[in-house]
Parts: sequence; structure tokens; C-alpha cells
Amino acid sequence: MVKKLEGNGLWESSRMILPEHRSKHQEQRRQLKRRNRIELDEQEIEQIQQRLLESQEHKTAVKVRVYHPYEQQLVTGHVERIHVQRQRILVAGYWIGMADIESVEPC
Repeated sequence: MVKKLEGNGLWESSRMILPEHRSKHQEQRRQLKRRNRIELDEQEIEQIQQRLLESQEHKTAVKVRVYHPYEQQLVTGHVERIHVQRQRILVAGYWIGMADIESVEPC
């Protein structure tokens, strides 16, 4: 009985976890992995816009890194359309909001 109370013995001896506790624990672990948005300055925004225009005009492929709260997403292809009023672009069949673009690199 004494060994159960030493170190982590109390938790090791009771392996039952309530579903509510498990889901709360998983949510906490997920929140720890959450990424923050990157703040871009005006020069970086201009470079991104220039690369997108060049890709659309010359049909060259680019790698667009898109913000996602939990993982890094890359979309590769050439810019098919730029919708200025809605602030979004069409790359490889995916509409991407301009606010979600973190970087654009040539392939």
C-alpha cells in the first residue's frame, strides 16, 4: 500500500479516466500547439503581391505558405485569378484569402 503513495504511484494505480477529463486534456494539448499569425510589414506585403502578379502574368509556379492555427500549409501552383475586391487569390483550385498568406516563394 505504501508504494502506491510514493512518486506517481497514486495515478499509476488508477488507470481509469473519465471521458470529460480525456477530452479536456486533449483540448489543452491542442491549444499548446496553436500557432499565432505572422505580422507582415509593408515591404513584405508588397513583395508577396509582386510575386503573385508575376505568377499570374507569366504562369510560373509559386509556393504559398498559408496560415492555419495548428499546422503549416503549403499550396503549390500558379496563380489563376486574383480577386481584388474580395482580397483573395486562386491557386491550384484553392481560394486563399490575402490575410492568410504568410509567404510566397518561386518554385
